Amino acid sequence: MKCGLTAKLLRSARWAAIAAFGLAYSVLAHLAAADPSPDLFDASVAIVPLVALAGVLAWRSPQRPWMLLLYLAGIAALYGLSGWLVQHYNWVFLLQHAGIQALLGLAFGRTLRSGQVPMVSRFAAIVHGRLSPALARYTRHVTWAWTLYFGVMTTLSLLLFWLAPVAVWSVFANLLNLPLLVLMFTAEYVARLCLLAPSDRAGPLEAIRAYREVRSGVRPPSV
Repeated sequence: MKCGLTAKLLRSARWAAIAAFGLAYSVLAHLAAADPSPDLFDASVAIVPLVALAGVLAWRSPQRPWMLLLYLAGIAALYGLSGWLVQHYNWVFLLQHAGIQALLGLAFGRTLRSGQVPMVSRFAAIVHGRLSPALARYTRHVTWAWTLYFGVMTTLSLLLFWLAPVAVWSVFANLLNLPLLVLMFTAEYVARLCLLAPSDRAGPLEAIRAYREVRSGVRPPSV
């Protein structure tokens, strides 16, 4: 029992650390993007996520030695372009925010095509197995809702970046991004409670647990 409690505490601490890091980076990114006198530190804040992601991909690549050499060469090139980055680093912020929103919208939207299984239906099938007709309709509508959400976020990000002061765009992209995402999750969960029968409901913890089981091969997904 103590081992189980320790494991739960470690998981909670890990999620708390991830949340704290996310919040801290959001504030730091806003301060960097809105800085009236940008410097190399502000540009570094903008490219850190991309550099970190590239490093992870290089490390996990089957061609690790060559990819790590290419990665280091890319770091050297970025350092050589540091002056250009300082002048244009807000475009990197825009690419990260609007680009991620657009890719997520595309990922959800493409599953709504004829013959495809909607994205949220796939997640629901991991938890419930076979979907009832009501749950299948609901998850298709939720997939539409997430597609529209990411589409609106992408559009607003681009419009604010072009038409508003960069500090206003940064509030939206860096400070409001996570709260808006949490609000969307909360609204969907309330809708689920109101529109679905108890047997068709599942909370976020059940969904995360089932997803981990599928990833580990414990349970195959079914739709």
